[in-house]
Amino acid sequence: MTERELREQIAEHGKSLFDRGYGVGTSGNISVRLPDGILITPTNSSLGRLDPERISKLNWDGEVLQGDKPSKEAFLHLEMYRARPNDTSVVHLHSTYSVALSCLQDVDPENALPPITAYFVMKVGRVFRIPYYPPSDESLGRMVGKIASQHRAVLLANHGPIFSAVNLDSAVAGIEEMEETAKLFLLLRKEKTSFLTPEQCQELYERFPS
Repeated sequence: MTERELREQIAEHGKSLFDRGYGVGTSGNISVRLPDGILITPTNSSLGRLDPERISKLNWDGEVLQGDKPSKEAFLHLEMYRARPNDTSVVHLHSTYSVALSCLQDVDPENALPPITAYFVMKVGRVFRIPYYPPSDESLGRMVGKIASQHRAVLLANHGPIFSAVNLDSAVAGIEEMEETAKLFLLLRKEKTSFLTPEQCQELYERFPS
């Protein structure tokens, strides 16, 4: 895809996510990898009203090459790309159920969401929750980079989810699956629930490699 097409795709996905309640206000950000850097949604912009021409373009040092001032969380995206060189898209949301999950005290940080459905295992896999850091804290970026090499789905405590994938369609689908699974998990917390077994998960990993 050309850079212009990628800009338009970011705006289309942003509006879709916003219109369906995955983003509110000016929360959340979307990026795609370019040969010489990344495109990322601007700071204080609503995902529902993105202007493709004003989307920020950064080099790999985080310097602005074109467009508006970038999201203050651009450093998280850059760290994800450095850790996952085969991925070309990153989506970060403050979606309700994933944020709620990120605030729970009794969540296993190395496996924040249990394998409730086959599609969660296929599209998302294991979710690692990172401890709380203030927004824009450089330590948060370093932690994301450390974890992302092994996990495409990361949950920031008291903050929200980040998901990385080989293209933007897959990144959006993955973070949506993560949000819906978080919703299921919260609905089922007081119920006797059958989760997929490790053997069933392994079969899915082998049958549907990511």
